[in-house]
Amino acid sequence: MAGGIGSRFWPMSRTSLPKQFHDILGIGSTLLQLTVARYLPICPKENIIIVTNSGYKDLVKEQLPNLRDEQILLEPSRKNTAPCIAYAAYKINEENKEANIIVAPSDHLIIKEVDFQNTIKTAINKAESENCLLTIGIKPSRPDTGYGYIQFEDDNNSNEPIKKVQTFTEKPILDLAQRFIESGKFYWNSGMFIWSVKSILAAFETHLPDLNKLFAQGIDKYGTGEEEKFINQIYPLCKNISIDHGLMEKAKNVYVILADLGWSDLGTWGSLYTHVEKDETNNAVIGDNVLAYDSSHNIVMMPKNKLAVIQGLDDYIIVDSNDTLLICKKKDEQKIKEFVKDIKVKKGEGFT
Repeated sequence: MAGGIGSRFWPMSRTSLPKQFHDILGIGSTLLQLTVARYLPICPKENIIIVTNSGYKDLVKEQLPNLRDEQILLEPSRKNTAPCIAYAAYKINEENKEANIIVAPSDHLIIKEVDFQNTIKTAINKAESENCLLTIGIKPSRPDTGYGYIQFEDDNNSNEPIKKVQTFTEKPILDLAQRFIESGKFYWNSGMFIWSVKSILAAFETHLPDLNKLFAQGIDKYGTGEEEKFINQIYPLCKNISIDHGLMEKAKNVYVILADLGWSDLGTWGSLYTHVEKDETNNAVIGDNVLAYDSSHNIVMMPKNKLAVIQGLDDYIIVDSNDTLLICKKKDEQKIKEFVKDIKVKKGEGFT
């Protein structure tokens, strides 16, 4: 899934160039390229499908030149993750009705690659032998309010990593997140899913029947010259809903595989701060010409040709993106989405 805007990463992530197309970590590969590379030991490159907004087709082709055109599915508008996944599932079903599917956001960081691959293989084994829907749960390291949480059923402390899901909770307040961590029965919702094509299409039919009917109408069009026209016709009719709200929270056959993968969704500047190198005063600086005085625990991103002098700031996000400057307390980073909404109203789309 590579069609999001990543507004919490503004001003670096813009509508015209979202964060998945950036080399955020400064290692020579974009997040999209890193995601594809992560799956190559598990999945042949010809079986990888990118679902993205139609406006990003050229970006995807530029960054992943080895993919064929039919491996890039184009959404005419953003309708959240349920329509995105339904489109891919129906497309895959036409090619292989026995397929197993891994759904992956394109903007995640995973450090423990071997553990990740073993986790995926374990999940696939269950998905192809049972009618079930699996998600990967990440062992939480802090009471983060920016993540969803999955509560799993207690089964007498079994060491089996796959647990039955009891509840999903979207982005709790801090006190509740703290209680989740203390209980030991909640993991972060990674947004990665594993299922067979049969299981996910049956789940759509049961829990999102109106959405399912729209995509089912195109059974004779997927993989033909009529596919794009059909998708453009039905997308305005699709409900804007996430796979979590629309399906995972309702289904009874949902499981979570517990994992510790060195994972981050890189959804915010704070999450990036935890993964980049810091200086002796714990400033994470991305840029060659930054001087900091009496300042600590900041994340600073500056263009290569710009000199920045920062004095007296602690725990701030400071990002210069040529025509925009963001200075925001790290603890208030969830407000960046609100800032972007205000900018669209007061200053127009050009800055977002």
